Amino acid sequence: MSLALLTAGSLMLLAAPASAQRDDPNLKKYCTGDYMTYCGNLPPESPEVDRCFEKNMKKISVNCKRAIDYYEQTHKK
Repeated sequence: MSLALLTAGSLMLLAAPASAQRDDPNLKKYCTGDYMTYCGNLPPESPEVDRCFEKNMKKISVNCKRAIDYYEQTHKK
């Protein structure tokens, strides 16, 4: 899964997440807090953020998980 996340400026999308994906407004809205809590020490546009979200998936908020699921469903390649 690819967590194209957010930023502090991502998710993993947790499986798809590269910088282009990090521009998604829902991911930013619902996952920024999780990013800051679990992965804030990592550059927001980095592959390490995706791995961090994957590692912490059980801890991230329900709304962030939903945003990731929605992103993945609507951005399948």
